Amino acid sequence: MIAYFDCFSGVSGDMLLGALVDAGVPVSRLKKELSRLPVKGYKLSAGTVKRAGLAATRVDIRTQNLPTGQAGPEPRTQKKAGRKWKDIERIIKRSTLSKDIKQKGLAVFKRLFKAEAHVHGESYDKVHLHELGAVDCIVDVFGTLICLDVLGIQHVYSSPVNLGAGSVKTEHGTLPVPAPATAELLKNIPVYSSGKKYELTTPTGAVLISELAEKFGAIPEMSVAGIGMGAGNKNFKNAPNVLRVFLSQSTEHRAQNTDKSITVIETNIDDMNPQVYEYVMERLFRAGALDVFLTQVIMKKTRPGIKLTVFCDNDKRDAMIKIILSETTSIGLRFYEVWRRVLDRQVGSVNTKFGRIKVKISKLGDDVVKTTPEYEDCKKIAKKLKVPLIDVLKEAARSPEKSGSPLRYYK
Repeated sequence: MIAYFDCFSGVSGDMLLGALVDAGVPVSRLKKELSRLPVKGYKLSAGTVKRAGLAATRVDIRTQNLPTGQAGPEPRTQKKAGRKWKDIERIIKRSTLSKDIKQKGLAVFKRLFKAEAHVHGESYDKVHLHELGAVDCIVDVFGTLICLDVLGIQHVYSSPVNLGAGSVKTEHGTLPVPAPATAELLKNIPVYSSGKKYELTTPTGAVLISELAEKFGAIPEMSVAGIGMGAGNKNFKNAPNVLRVFLSQSTEHRAQNTDKSITVIETNIDDMNPQVYEYVMERLFRAGALDVFLTQVIMKKTRPGIKLTVFCDNDKRDAMIKIILSETTSIGLRFYEVWRRVLDRQVGSVNTKFGRIKVKISKLGDDVVKTTPEYEDCKKIAKKLKVPLIDVLKEAARSPEKSGSPLRYYK
């Protein structure tokens, strides 16, 4: 099952919960699973509300009379000692939730503590979470994880995240939106602001979407089986404050191909010793480039030049740019985001009349589409047996069915 979250109105913990409940998670099941956490003093309720004329599910978590020393959801301006990492870790480990949900919960909260620690200049095991260490945050996080588990969600995708604008009052004073922790949590994730002067994305929403989503971008090709609408706490007049989730029962598109957003970096060079390109390409590949290639171009005044192109993961963009600007004569470049689709690939070997040869196996679902010989392996065999390299390549490229040899996969 696939879930795609449309964060056009931002994202918060209660909006995620509302969307997933609206998508089909029974509130009684959610409450039963949450009771496995050793957390008391709250009441969870859900109901239908309207946001700018659209019906959506609103999940409310209200604290009751809490014992002294137990944190509840506090106003963001109230100064009070919050929980430390060890406190949250103890709560999670003492719960009777499944091992998988515990591990995911630990990962979410560790990410949250590290973000808070970074912005406050402390270590993550020393920093206190104030309103973020409260009962409602714990319930939001584990409620979301439980709902995803109940729905059988295996893959989570998300749109770019709308941050909002303006300022927000916190226990550290009035801060610009996004709050520092929110901004830290959303590093390397596509974000924007619609200009709405409100904190549309909260730290809890930011940590959940950043930890759970495998990729961010346009909605992937999917057969929509269900839609859930989660309501935010504010009802804006001209814009629905809701989070939508699209569910797909089929993961067929995942089996057939892998779509991923990557960065393309380009620069045109006409004044560099061509011998330098080999070294530059070597450095770029070592730094994690997916591909690097050179294209001959004719530049202004009909000068011959080279266009250097680099494909890389989005989080490696700055490292690639630094290498290009420091190792070439370029004084400027351009970059943009594109979508990349590749077949699922594995490395294995196939038995041939020349012996066993390594191949790259490309698959569409469970079917082998291509077996591509590893060039260096074929070259060694051609030299050793003194046979034409082209014959070895042709033999290795034959499908396993035609060669009568089963593929052997490497781990």
